[in-house]
Amino acid sequence: MTMGERRPLNGAKKVVLCGLMASTLTVLKMVLSPLPNIEPVSLLILVYALVFGRQVLSIILPFVVVEGLLYGFNPMWWLGYLYVWPLWGLICTKLPPGRPLLLAMASGTFGLAFGALMSVPYWVTGGPWAALSWWISGIPADLLHCGGNFVLALVLADPLYQVLCKLRDKVFR
Repeated sequence: MTMGERRPLNGAKKVVLCGLMASTLTVLKMVLSPLPNIEPVSLLILVYALVFGRQVLSIILPFVVVEGLLYGFNPMWWLGYLYVWPLWGLICTKLPPGRPLLLAMASGTFGLAFGALMSVPYWVTGGPWAALSWWISGIPADLLHCGGNFVLALVLADPLYQVLCKLRDKVFR
């Protein structure tokens, strides 16, 4: 198998691997939580999608459920997680590996758009002005999210991709 090939996973190994990766998302998010809007979730979902393709959804959905269990199933943020993270994962499956600047730009753009994407529940419950005001008030946080995502992806996406491809090939021969 070549490094650029997105190989599907099967069986018990898939269940274990997806659980480990979902828990890695949760733990690393908690570890970096003292830093404002600097989070590894966008980066790891990007790398997982590049390595495993659409099966990234099998990693994202348990992560979202665990986030709900840990922080509560508040519909204003949790419903957003149900579509925002899978959307990011699917977008990432279309990105080419080995292009660090492009991956960093995509990740930064996602960080900038995160607040707008998460404002949809506010639109549904409070109308367009509620969504717009919520989104605008969060733009400073989105700018931090954008910068953090850009730098993390620029520095770490390619090395993490290389390592995860090697691990995948070793475990799923």
